[in-house]
Amino acid sequence: MTETPQSPEAERSLLETDIVEIARVQVLEQGKGLDAAQALACLTLPDERLPELLALAHEVRMKWCGPEVEVEGIISLKTGGCPEDCHFCSQSGQFSSPVRAAWLDIPSLVQAAVETAQTGATEFCIVAAVRGPDRRLMDQVREGVKAIREAVDINVACSLGMLTQAQVDELAEMGVHRYNHNLETARSHFSHVVTTHSWEERWDTCLMVREAGMELCCGGIVGMGETLEQRAEFAAQLGELAPDEVPLNFLNPRPGTPFSDYPLVEGAEALKTIATFRLALPRTILRYAGGRELTLGDLGTRDGMLGGINAIIVGNYLTTLGRSPEQDLGLLADLKMPIRALSDTL
Repeated sequence: MTETPQSPEAERSLLETDIVEIARVQVLEQGKGLDAAQALACLTLPDERLPELLALAHEVRMKWCGPEVEVEGIISLKTGGCPEDCHFCSQSGQFSSPVRAAWLDIPSLVQAAVETAQTGATEFCIVAAVRGPDRRLMDQVREGVKAIREAVDINVACSLGMLTQAQVDELAEMGVHRYNHNLETARSHFSHVVTTHSWEERWDTCLMVREAGMELCCGGIVGMGETLEQRAEFAAQLGELAPDEVPLNFLNPRPGTPFSDYPLVEGAEALKTIATFRLALPRTILRYAGGRELTLGDLGTRDGMLGGINAIIVGNYLTTLGRSPEQDLGLLADLKMPIRALSDTL
């Protein structure tokens, strides 16, 4: 007798029912991340199953990453005036946002690195609002990296936009520990977020960074109008890229940008996203980044730390305010999560 095939709705219902147990075997026991269809099943679980999902994500984090939390501070060497049109970003020169172009001098950069290290952070990231670095910026980064390494024992990361192979090699030669270049969103949604460059250009920079031996930091922003299917697609694409770190931002709508009126991601949806990304990326550093303060608040931030997060940016972000370092470090102490020791390699 021929078995009647199940409808797509029935198949999806079955996957929703079983996805946590599927993930327990596949991710927790075998260390294999979820694919896009499985990630979607997690993202669409009913809210009453959220505690179960978070608990599994925490187990995965503890088994494949351990209890340590990596703490990082960031600062902008060049703020504002960027020629690109990333619709979420108040640093774009194409929008009427209040951020204006400014450069930070090297002594101020070093002071910020020293203050960051005093919080217990082991990573300090130099960021510039540019399409990609010109010679002036590369020379300033070289000077800044050298001055920081002479002043304080901290790993130095950079985020300078899209790179050429020669620039990748130069940053590696400087001793840059990690390079951040976010894909921002799923490939299928990217043209709704940025029109002045392509998702593929970002992908190519990420590949060059990884192949040059620097650690790769690559994540994105949740809540930019993407569907849940596209959010699952994004998790799977990050899984394919296999970055060392994924910063997970939640959209904080900025005045004057095309996304200024977008709603905040709901707390339960944000926590489901955190757990899903952990299950898609079991061995990756998954970092709390911008927007968590508004989307999750204090209690949700705690829930996320117990739902897959194992890294955190302390202090303020590039153009928005964060929680105080004391709050975040106090939370880690309450949860008995040790800060990861300084290391030049994973």
